This record gives sequence, C-alpha cells and structure tokens, in this order.
Amino acid sequence: MGRCGAVQDCYRRLSSELIFLICFIGLVIAMLAIDLGVVNRKSHVVSLREALVWTGVWVGVAMLFYLFLLFRGELLHGVELVGAELTAYRRELSLEYLTGYLIEKALSVDNIFVMIMIFLSFKIDQRYYHKILFWGILGAVVMRFGFIFLLSALVHRFAWVLWIFGGLLLFTGVKMLFDRNDHDEMIDVRKHPVVRMVRRFFRLTRTDHGGRFRVKLRGRWYITPLLLVLIIIEGSDVIFAIDSIPAIFAVTMDPYIVFFSNIFAILGLRSLFFVLSGMMGRFAYLKTGLAVLLAFIGAKMLLHGIFHISISTPVSLLAIVGILGISIGASLLKVENCFRGRRPRRPAKARERAEKINH
Repeated sequence: MGRCGAVQDCYRRLSSELIFLICFIGLVIAMLAIDLGVVNRKSHVVSLREALVWTGVWVGVAMLFYLFLLFRGELLHGVELVGAELTAYRRELSLEYLTGYLIEKALSVDNIFVMIMIFLSFKIDQRYYHKILFWGILGAVVMRFGFIFLLSALVHRFAWVLWIFGGLLLFTGVKMLFDRNDHDEMIDVRKHPVVRMVRRFFRLTRTDHGGRFRVKLRGRWYITPLLLVLIIIEGSDVIFAIDSIPAIFAVTMDPYIVFFSNIFAILGLRSLFFVLSGMMGRFAYLKTGLAVLLAFIGAKMLLHGIFHISISTPVSLLAIVGILGISIGASLLKVENCFRGRRPRRPAKARERAEKINH
C-alpha cells in the first residue's frame, strides 16, 4: 500500500505540474497575441508614456502571480499540507519566485543596454524596434524553457554542476567590477562574427524593405537588416542566459519557479527597453551593483555547495534589494549633483544688458 500510495502521489504531482505549466504557457501566448495582434498591429515609434504603461502592466501581472503563489502555491505541485506547514510552504515558494524575478529583471537591464547599441550600430528604424524585440523575446522564451529544465536535470543528477556555475558567476561579477568603467562602444557591423557567419549562408540587403524580415529580389531570397539584428539579439540572449538562469538556481532548485520568474521578467523586457533607451548615461553605478549582485550569488552557491552554509531566501531577497537600491540611488544622486553643478549660461542679449548695467 505504501508503494502504491507513493506512485499515486508522484502521478498526482506530475499531473498538477503539467496542467499548471500548460495553463501558464497558454497565458503567455494569449498576452503576447494581444500585444502583437491588437495593441501593436502597426509599426510605430513607442513613446515613453506607452512604454511606462506597458512596463506597469507586465510588472503588475508578475506581482499578481506572486500573490497567487502566496495564497494558492500548493496547486503548482499538488502538495497536501494544512495549517502552519501550508502557510510556510506558500510563503517560501512565493519568496523564491519574487527573488528570482528580481534577479532576472536586474540582470536584463545590462542586456537592454547591449540591445540599444545593436540597434544603433545597425541603424534600425525605431518603428521596427518593437517587432524585432517581440520575436526576439518569443525565441528567448522557447530557448530558456529548454535550457532551464535541462540544467535542472543536470543539477539533480550532478550536484557539482552548481559549483561550476557558482564559480563562473563569481568570476563574472569580479570581472564586471573591474571593467565597470569601460564605455559601451558601437558595433563594427562588418566585422561582427554573427554577420560574417550569416553572410556565408544568406544574401543580405542594406534596406529594411518596409519592416520585412526577408524579401525576394530578382527571383532570389534575401534577408534584411531586421532579421540579421534579430539573430544577433538571440545570440546575445544566450550569453546572458548563461549568467541569469544559474543565478536563480542559487535561490531555488524548483525548475518551475525558475521558469516562471524568468519568463515574467523577460516578457516585460520590450517595454523596459523603451523606458531605458534614453537613460543609458543616468545609471553610472548600476554596473557596479550588478557586479556585486553576481558575485554575491556566486559566493552563495559555492558556500552552499562546498561548505554547506545556506543563506535563506528572505536574507537573499533583502541583500538583492539592498544592492540594487544602493546602486540605483547612488546613480540618481550623482545625476542630481551633476545637474546642480551646471551653471546655466545666460543668452547673449541678457549678457549684453548686464554688461551695460554694470557700466
């Protein structure tokens, strides 16, 4: 009976997780369809106001999911708990999700700045930014789904895999800290490795042809700069995922929580891109904060894996919020001080009047 009960419990959990995952993916597809098919049917330049509204929408949806886990989190894995145990389980699950969401959201800011440089380097029309970002994020959702569950299987089979990623995150954080003063540079579009690779297999056009990804000219198919930039963005997202996804595994070993927090964070990446596109120079210490964040997460993974010293989820959440808050606050304070330090120059006519009065 005991063995039969264990099998039934396992079957119930798998059924609950599968149903939950299908519903979640359905929700994501529905929201993306509304975004592209209803709200953004026509290519246009996204205004700051529109970007702020959509950023609020995506953050709001992510927080609603947090509240769902806080009050009904047991539905994810189909666990049967009561009383204080159920309350503690819900709270831990929701805190793990919220912490993972903040980690991915923070690290995605650096990814956004790289995307901005890619768009500027390839001189993409701003009307087509949203289209490229939409398909780029859709590809990122599919890629990260496979990466997260594959990494989860590896971690559960070989625990030392997390040690490797912990060391990688610690190294990346230290390296980013030393390279924090390096300014972002425009990309040499001719020497970029992805451009060279694509040119070996496809013909490229120099114009966007009305926002199309490919076009047929003189009986032959060509790909436009829009599709080329999309490929480059997908490649850069793979690199960033190598840092961000293992970082969330430092908080939780639940692949579903890792996936949900990751996806909700990158779904709001498009709107956040347009909010931050004009603020690259205002976050002077953000890179320092991200470097400290990566180093903290890497050290946390190594402490747990090698020395069996665990840092609780609430403490990790407070540390992450503190690191980000200090770096953003210091950046804004620096901007304010620089603004105050500028003495406004009077117009020429005003200077002439002042000179006449003085004389």
